[in-house]
Amino acid sequence: MKKISKALLLSCGLLALSLNAGAHGLAAGSQARLDARIAPCDAAWTVGAVYSAGSKVSYGGVNYSAAYWTQGNNPAGSSGASATAQPWISGASCQQAKAAANDHDANFSPATLQFLKTNTGLDGEQWDNIMKLINKPEQDSLNWTKYYGYCENINDDRGYTIGIFGATTGGPNDEGPDGPALFKEFDAASGAANPSIAGGLARAGAHGNMQGSILKITDSKTDFYKKIEALQNNPAWREAMWHTFYNVYIKYSLQQARQRGFTSALTIGSFVDTALNQGASGDSGTLEGVLSRSGKSTDEKTFMTSFYAQRSKIVDTNQYNQPPNGKNRVKEWSTLLGLGETDLKNADADVVKVTNWTMK
Repeated sequence: MKKISKALLLSCGLLALSLNAGAHGLAAGSQARLDARIAPCDAAWTVGAVYSAGSKVSYGGVNYSAAYWTQGNNPAGSSGASATAQPWISGASCQQAKAAANDHDANFSPATLQFLKTNTGLDGEQWDNIMKLINKPEQDSLNWTKYYGYCENINDDRGYTIGIFGATTGGPNDEGPDGPALFKEFDAASGAANPSIAGGLARAGAHGNMQGSILKITDSKTDFYKKIEALQNNPAWREAMWHTFYNVYIKYSLQQARQRGFTSALTIGSFVDTALNQGASGDSGTLEGVLSRSGKSTDEKTFMTSFYAQRSKIVDTNQYNQPPNGKNRVKEWSTLLGLGETDLKNADADVVKVTNWTMK
């Protein structure tokens, strides 16, 4: 057999690699050109929005334009060519813009990301999705980060409601408010050696005093609103918000999930949402109460299916939510369970889909 030189083998190998790389390059280039030819998706269709003739939306990877005034008509089931009587005119396939990998993390400071990862085992993407699901029924918005400076007296006898998880200053309907703890955490996050509620109020430029367990604000309503709104982008305030949120609602919710052997982001988020909305522990309407009626299955999906059913029975009662907002609130989580989105990773499209309902 004729001996083939190493040089010739190397030369042939390099040629093969070059041809192979060229083939991959052509394939990649073809895909890039194909992607470039697919139109970007217009704004997503929303069930409660009103659209006039010519309005452009997207649904299910297809662009549509409104033939005439329409509301509540899903383009996928009520569209056709321009000559038809359908409210939507179907267009070409479209492609959603790809989100940057760190978009979720950008909603948290590095310190908060580390705090959440260490204490909950969940990352920025998972907590961002949890907060979107929580904020929809609370503020009718997925943009939860703009509510760090939220402050309002909603006349529910719980005092002022503050921030991303609705900390309260207390009143006849809330004799164990978490607002005092928030201001103490704010003082601590701002560097106080001996943090106090009074110190936190002073850092906010606010005035008040403790009357038993209730924090009585002595500023006018307008002034107090402005002082809390001014803290929207304050790093120490944001850090204090998450530490208080963790201590009041997240920690207990995690304990309840873990003692049942459940670790998914969806389950943890579901428990946090229930605790925030209905209370963590105490009477039958709290997270503790709903859990006690949800059975003892060790299969997470079976247990959570029962949990959602039990919560749905009471979520629109006792002023927890205005009907049917409560049932829609629970449906967000139960639908994601059915879709298999239990880790809330790469779930952006499904999170948008399940929160696409109209607040009453």
